[in-house]
Amino acid sequence: MKQTKRRREVPVDKLRWRCNPKSLQIKTTEQVHASKEIIGQERALRALRLGLEIKHYGFNVFVTGFSGTGRTTTIKRLLSEFQEKKSVLHDLCYVHNFHNPDQPILLTFDAGKGTSFRADMDELLSDLRKNIPAVFESRRFQEERKKVLEHFQERQRSVFREFERKVKERGFEVVQMQVGPAMRPDIVPVINNHPVGFDQLDALVQQGTITKEQLDKVVQDRGILESQMEVVLKEMRNIERRAKSSVDDLRQKFLLPVVKDHVDEVRAKYANGAVHCCLDEVLDHVMHNIDRFLPREGGAQAILNITGQQPEDDAFVEFQVNVLVDNSQTKGIPIVLETNPRFKNLFGTIDRRVDRGGVWIMDFTMIKPGSIVQANGGFLVLNALDTLIEPGVWHNLKRTLRNQLLEIQPIETGVFGATSALKPEPIPLDLKVVMIGDAFIYSLLYEQDDDFKKIFKVRADFDVEMPKEKVTIEKYLSFMRMISDEEKLKPLDATGVAEVIEHGVRLAGRQNKLSTRFNVIADVIREANYWAGKMGGDLVTGEHVRKAIEERIERVKLIEKKIQELITEGTILIDSDGAVVGQVNGLSVYDMGEYSFGKPSRITVQTAMGRAGVINIEREARMSGPTHDKGVLILSGYMRGMYAKDKPLVMSASIAFEQSYSGVEGDSASSTEVYALLSSLADAPLRQDIAVTGSVNQKGEIQPIGGVNQKIEGFFDVCKARGPTGKQGVMIPAQNIKDLMLRHDVVEAVASGKFHIYSVKTINEGIEILTEIPAGKRLKSGRFQAESIHARVDEQLCEYAERWKEFEGRGA
Repeated sequence: MKQTKRRREVPVDKLRWRCNPKSLQIKTTEQVHASKEIIGQERALRALRLGLEIKHYGFNVFVTGFSGTGRTTTIKRLLSEFQEKKSVLHDLCYVHNFHNPDQPILLTFDAGKGTSFRADMDELLSDLRKNIPAVFESRRFQEERKKVLEHFQERQRSVFREFERKVKERGFEVVQMQVGPAMRPDIVPVINNHPVGFDQLDALVQQGTITKEQLDKVVQDRGILESQMEVVLKEMRNIERRAKSSVDDLRQKFLLPVVKDHVDEVRAKYANGAVHCCLDEVLDHVMHNIDRFLPREGGAQAILNITGQQPEDDAFVEFQVNVLVDNSQTKGIPIVLETNPRFKNLFGTIDRRVDRGGVWIMDFTMIKPGSIVQANGGFLVLNALDTLIEPGVWHNLKRTLRNQLLEIQPIETGVFGATSALKPEPIPLDLKVVMIGDAFIYSLLYEQDDDFKKIFKVRADFDVEMPKEKVTIEKYLSFMRMISDEEKLKPLDATGVAEVIEHGVRLAGRQNKLSTRFNVIADVIREANYWAGKMGGDLVTGEHVRKAIEERIERVKLIEKKIQELITEGTILIDSDGAVVGQVNGLSVYDMGEYSFGKPSRITVQTAMGRAGVINIEREARMSGPTHDKGVLILSGYMRGMYAKDKPLVMSASIAFEQSYSGVEGDSASSTEVYALLSSLADAPLRQDIAVTGSVNQKGEIQPIGGVNQKIEGFFDVCKARGPTGKQGVMIPAQNIKDLMLRHDVVEAVASGKFHIYSVKTINEGIEILTEIPAGKRLKSGRFQAESIHARVDEQLCEYAERWKEFEGRGA
């Protein structure tokens, strides 16, 4: 059996892949060319390039992968290549809609023309405000206006003189009476060559100055004259309206050429049909609102006492231009990395302000852009989780990308009076969105959201590892040089480089792979540089890198130390020497997120005659996960296949993880449970100084597991704390040998014979190491070799079956 154990022991050179510093053919990283090349993500790069370059609808990109694999850095570098390409950029502007003020009009210009148009409109407004009053103050206009006014005033006087003549013929006179703030003509009788008010006529009758008949005649004649006066006044008003119309026509005649010349100067600068339509509306609006450009008192506005209304502090908002996107300084394709995808930041909004009356108001000048419109014509990069958790963002983003139109709307705050009917014209989009998330978010959206698969047709999946080859190692060296140069760190010597590469292999979890979690690699280099400075070194050596790695672990291993203390003190029962029937040390991995470690767990089995089969105590207590339950069921299948072909399996076996209070998951202990079960049935003690890991299938073949390095190191630390015996070790699946990247102290202990690593392929190989008893082959007779583990188990099961038959017979 000693030869068998020695044969199963893993050679020291396979416990850890070592990078020979001499094979690097450098002394320090200063001899290496720094490179910003994207390393180890060829598949993701191909997908990214496809998504970024293809122009068809829906080919937006969703980037998946673990944080630290260089997703964001890769996207930035890849997009920088696109940024250097020439592209046709546009400025976007909103202007007032004179026909429907609630629907501002979108104007599109070549890059840089938007601000020019705004400046031209400002200059146009300034010229109009200066030149329109100047036209009305000109001598020619004043003379023409005077002629028009005199013409209509003469007509008014002529009509009024004819009426006064008729009034006098009837013995009356027209006088001006004060009626409120204005004067109004009135008709009064003339008695004894003096005008007399009607309120005095009754007194004159009493005095005998006039008779009652004369009074009645005066009242009758006055009624007739008042009717005629209404006709005259109506005619006067008609003359006044014609005068105003004539003056308006005169103003149009004088102003139209001036205004049109100014507008045409702007029109000539822009070969844009939408701009020309806008300027036509501006021209029409100016000609219909001339009074807004005039002084508030006097001048042309006082024609025939016809006054216009001009708002206080008139800002002429409708003549302004809101430049939403100004690409005058943009070089290449717009690229926006939105780190805070709130609704307002992403889609833009319409601000509001309070007027003098305390009312919330909005207009087109308050339309503000978001990241989507700023990235229009280029690329927008978003974090998937941040986008999904912001209220309303994901729904609106889908709709925007699906319709390829952006509608900017105000954010409804629920404040009374804060809503608005303002609906700007939608903005056509030519935009590529890149979202960065993980595989879980991608799968969730793909399965639950039908729109997602139509909008994000390209997935770029970043790997956490790459093949360990000469080329990739050279790229690792280039990465180290780049980090050192960019952050002014000390150069690494060959031993330091080798240690970093070995750490990259350990992070990958396989000897033929290198980790692509470059954020972790970079942090190790930074911390190694720190320790080199503390130790007074000019170069970062392997010693400094080891120190950095050890310190990184030391900072986060508090829980591991607490568990180790409990094991050392005996609170958690773990045997590390001797042999016990039905008891074995299994190995578990505790994942703390940023750090994982392994520790042994005691697994025990009790067997007896019965029909219950294999009882998983963890499952019965509802502390077992589905994968662990599956492992126990596979164990039952193995037992039936090995021992129940010629007899019923009359056995009740209970399996438990002792002192387990937080649940058990995974099948890496299924082989361990088989060993404990066979030990209990065969009454064969199992070595407690060998911990076991590995899953098993129904044929008894040992299958590989994860976390093999942490599991070995966990039991090694327990043995080291209790005092090594030289016989302790760990048994692992043979397929996991290629995954070994053990700590240096573990490798040294194995090399000195103080610790042992065994590899097995089957249950038979494992049980022989643990019991130092042959497993036993099945003979042609169907029985197993005598005095073997399987023979003893089979004999015990046969005894159970016979006793059960007798028991049932007595019961009958």
